[in-house]
Amino acid sequence: MPARSPLEPLRQESTPEIIARKLRAAIGDGEFRPGEQLGEAELARQLGVSRGPLREAMQRLAQEGLLTSIRNRGLFVVQPTAEDVSDIYLARTAVERSACLKIIELEARHREVGEALLGIVDRMEALAAEGNATARNLTGLDIEFHETLVRLADSPRLSRMHRTLVTETRICLSALEDTGYSPGDRVAEHRAIARAMIDADVPLLHRLLARHMDGAVAQISATMSAARAGAGRETAAGKTPAGGRKTAAATAG
Repeated sequence: MPARSPLEPLRQESTPEIIARKLRAAIGDGEFRPGEQLGEAELARQLGVSRGPLREAMQRLAQEGLLTSIRNRGLFVVQPTAEDVSDIYLARTAVERSACLKIIELEARHREVGEALLGIVDRMEALAAEGNATARNLTGLDIEFHETLVRLADSPRLSRMHRTLVTETRICLSALEDTGYSPGDRVAEHRAIARAMIDADVPLLHRLLARHMDGAVAQISATMSAARAGAGRETAAGKTPAGGRKTAAATAG
């Protein structure tokens, strides 16, 4: 297979594409919480853009499933349900398995990609060994591992689908303080996936990815249920749930 050149044609982004990318990143980083309304006037002021391209960008995110429109109220960041979490990870499993197949069976680049993934795992392990690693820092490397896996498959369509799924994953995680995922377990699972990639062991790789995704679904769903139960108790006691920002639930009715 001919070597890939580092010199590739530059792709110019339109203003709505740039705005959509910035908003997507802000949503994924938790700057906008699940259920929070995105105010058009304030966003236009912050970004220094007119409302036309901003509206187009927000509609793109709505089409991707990251925003939801409530009639006569506006656009809100989606609030994933337990069913959404399961579906997000199901789709991620399909995309990442496809990336693995392309890397191993079509391009035979498994060693190169596996070594790149091991490098991320080593950084994850070093961070965990410091003893003061935050869940947010480890999650950042976790996401980087999976993004790198798909990106190195060199499939624009897989990457495009995965980008939205990763942002949805971040939305799920941004609402949670802790999913109960220990640093040691996280390092071990990702190292096993990287090793299976190096060995080009497709059946093992598929099993490890499925187990990894299923475990994440179980942990996130359990934590979401506990968080909702806590919020319900606060509401029953007449307290305002943490956050304080305008949400779809707060504006409904």
